Amino acid sequence: MPAIYPTISPMNNTNVDPAELAKFSELAHRWWDVNSEFRPLHQINPLRLEWIQTLASLKDKQVLDVGCGGGILSDAMARAGAHVTGIDLATKSLKVAQLHAFETQTPNVAYREVSAEALAAEKPASFDVVTCMEMLEHVPDPASVVRACATLVKPGGWVFFSTLNRNPQSFLFAIVGAEYVLNLLPKGTHEYAKFIRPSELAGFCREAGLQAQASRGLQYNPLTRRYWLDGNTRVNYMLATQREA
Repeated sequence: MPAIYPTISPMNNTNVDPAELAKFSELAHRWWDVNSEFRPLHQINPLRLEWIQTLASLKDKQVLDVGCGGGILSDAMARAGAHVTGIDLATKSLKVAQLHAFETQTPNVAYREVSAEALAAEKPASFDVVTCMEMLEHVPDPASVVRACATLVKPGGWVFFSTLNRNPQSFLFAIVGAEYVLNLLPKGTHEYAKFIRPSELAGFCREAGLQAQASRGLQYNPLTRRYWLDGNTRVNYMLATQREA
């Protein structure tokens, strides 16, 4: 079954940084180039997809991908059997996601240009699983996005976040190392002040009615160019939560 696309209609939303949208829009045409600036996302995608599936079944479930960008995770979850809605506020990135799904005939995936907050008001408690990956560190009010995700997921459903810890080690590895030494990411991709400590994210989740269930850290070896997951959350980390039933 080919992908179905609703009409894209921009929504007014104050929880967005225009500079961040412009930054990713400039790179939108390179989302699906595995040798581009988005190569790290392609490499870590199987790891995070597998971790999600160890905790939450995706097959035949209604899944929302918040901040989906060009659709790398959305596409993978749809191919794993989920019915996926990907949302973002970057128009060019969404068009790339739509085009890729059309060209590759990805089943059961749709994309919308809408904020998490606006969709939460429209469709509360509508999704079995919500993912929000590499997005919280790019918005002015991450707690607002967390609250929206908690509203969007069904009682007992799962919400997965990934972001960057805020400490000297994360500054060294995620900014100096990844952006300036190894050139894994474009310079200026991240702003250290927007990084979020695990304790802060867990606090946002508790206030929104989400209970933290598990966490994993993401590691990278520049010599072997290999990524893996472990228990070290000092730099990149993921947090799995559930909404109170």
